[in-house]
Amino acid sequence: MFSTQFNQLDIADLSLTLYSSTAKDVEKALLNPIGNLKSLMALLSPAAVPYIETMAQMSAQLTRQRFGSNLGLYLPLYLSNLCANECDYCGFTMSNKIKRKTLNEAEILAEIKVIKSRGFDSILLVSGEHETKVGIEYFSKMLPLIKQHFNYLALEVQPLTTVEYQTLVSQGLDAVMVYQETYQPMTYAKHHTRGKKQDFNYRLNTPDRAAQAGVEKIGLGVLLGLDDWRLDALLMGHHLAYLEQKYWQTRYSISLPRLRPCTGGIEPKVLMTDMGLVQLICAFRLFNHQLDISLSTRETPELRENLLPLGITNLSAGSSTQPGGYVEPNSQLDQFEISDERSVETMVEVMKKQGFNPVFKDWQGEWTAHSC
Repeated sequence: MFSTQFNQLDIADLSLTLYSSTAKDVEKALLNPIGNLKSLMALLSPAAVPYIETMAQMSAQLTRQRFGSNLGLYLPLYLSNLCANECDYCGFTMSNKIKRKTLNEAEILAEIKVIKSRGFDSILLVSGEHETKVGIEYFSKMLPLIKQHFNYLALEVQPLTTVEYQTLVSQGLDAVMVYQETYQPMTYAKHHTRGKKQDFNYRLNTPDRAAQAGVEKIGLGVLLGLDDWRLDALLMGHHLAYLEQKYWQTRYSISLPRLRPCTGGIEPKVLMTDMGLVQLICAFRLFNHQLDISLSTRETPELRENLLPLGITNLSAGSSTQPGGYVEPNSQLDQFEISDERSVETMVEVMKKQGFNPVFKDWQGEWTAHSC
């Protein structure tokens, strides 16, 4: 499990080395960035800021070489906002006095009808973390129902066991997104004060369990703003490198969400600037040419348009962050505030004007050699 390797890392020393990087280190990294953690460190460092334009040009070129002009579109479907954890940055945290709702079969089908009318074939199922009321029994009941309508099904819920992931894979699950939020244990403990999410190592080892269960794609992520984003990103890079070496048949993605306002939410400890986000995206693209990089509606419309060419491969559009939000929007059940509220039709036009090909379907189980 990754926790064994992670616990051997000297995080303080990594931070010192990261901030001691020089222009010479950055120039060397630009010559040999692929899979090189030392290069990733240099590209994430403050010393790389004067090289962001060069990084952006290289990143854009590499992304087009690998992915062409295609940009995948997906939509989150929030199943429940019940949560048994106390996380001070999330609108779903258990102490918040908000309306709670878990979708039943009829409500899920109503949401699906709206989503399908917008053309989506890739869906991300999201819920708060409440294993007794919204756990494996609920997921194994609802997932086959939802899979009938979508070819690609991803899950972003509480960490599950290997056996539970195997059950869902047999029912059509394609991907698991599990974000560590922060890789810095003391910061993690500060923001997770109640519930099973307090267990840093159990969450850290979730991608191992998902890979062992045969999940086709695994997504990592950090919540930018909880702590030093440069250090968190570097530690996520170590996690990604470990997973790709150990579970080489699995595909990987990263998500780079910035802390957004929500009910009872907190202010960022470290402000992530727009330029910092550009640096982060480009650094990971240079580090890993095959990596999917997702962009959510947390970012403003203008910034999203500017980021599209730099390394992004997947993005959401027309999203709702509340259970039942596509049928009944503005019901005050949201997880966080959205910045880009444009419709999918508008976003498709924006993408086409920039020369991109919006892709609603690029996956079907029968297309893989394993399924044949």
